[in-house]
Order: sequence, then structure tokens, then C-alpha cells
Amino acid sequence: MISTNDFKRGTKIEFKGEPYEVLEFQHVKMGRGGAFVRTKLKGLKTGKIIEETFSAGDKVPRAQLEEKEMQYLYNQGDLYYFMDNETYEQLPVSEEQLGDSRLYLKENMNVYILYYKGEPIAVELPIAVELEVVETEPGVKGDTASGGSKPAKLETGAMVKVPLHINEGDIIKVDTRTGEYIERVKK
Repeated sequence: MISTNDFKRGTKIEFKGEPYEVLEFQHVKMGRGGAFVRTKLKGLKTGKIIEETFSAGDKVPRAQLEEKEMQYLYNQGDLYYFMDNETYEQLPVSEEQLGDSRLYLKENMNVYILYYKGEPIAVELPIAVELEVVETEPGVKGDTASGGSKPAKLETGAMVKVPLHINEGDIIKVDTRTGEYIERVKK
């Protein structure tokens, strides 16, 4: 069990019999009455985001999740195949289960598959991935790193806003949680 006072971003709890991840939380103390915790929760099975209010100090069960490190191999149609690094078994995961995570998957990338009651429910990517820019407007002399931004298409199909000095062929680091540009990687 975990107290609602101990919630942090990324805490995984069981709520109404389903696993959820805490996206946001706010402790609120009114002038009268008891304090409460307002939260935004993401369903790990469905990806649906809900808002819920708990009394401060309430106890909720931690989600009993199992993590397995796996390697992303390839996708075929709307199925993405991952290989268990220990048993070499392949696991197909649907595009729906992956959600936006699929935009940052590169072949041979190691990820963690979350299991809930023996069933794969989510994929946890590394916090940052390095991807190649395959399409963007060319940089113009005089563009600086502190200037504006422009859209860039990455090798996985993801669209990211990048500084004006980034060109096609550059390798950039992207935050997989927010989808934002972090930095250009030295070649």
C-alpha cells in the first residue's frame, strides 16, 4: 500500500482493479475540512487519462507490475515484435498498446515491457533516444541555436520541433516522455 501523501510522478497504483500511473498530483488544503489530493491518472492498459480526487493520507495498493527487458525487432502491419533477451521468445504488441511510444522505437532498441497479471500492458522506453532527421527545411546562413524552431521528420516518422540550425542527416536526442528536442548529437 502507498499513501496518497507519497504520490510522485510515475508512481504506479491499482485503482478500481486496474493499473494506473500518476501523471500529475496536487495536495490541496482548504480552510475548513480535510486536505485532499487531486490527481491525473493514466490507465496503463487503456492509455485513457482520468482525473481523481483522494483524501489526504488514503492508502491505495501499488500496482503489482513485472518488468522484462526486451529488444524491439520489427513491425509488421499494426503489430510490433519484441524479443525476450533471456529466452529469445518473440512477443507481438499491438499499435494500440504502444500508443505514441511507437514513434520513438528503433530496431534493436532495448525497452522494458510491463506485465500486469501475466499480460503485457505497456512499453517503457528509455527517457531519451537518438534519431536521425530525415526531412526538414534547410538551414540558412545566420540561423543560430537560439533562434526560432522548425518542424523536422525523424527516421521513425515522428515530427519534432527543432532549432533552425538542424539539417537533414543530423542525429538529435529526443525526450520520449514529451516528444521534445533535447540536443544535437556529435557525429
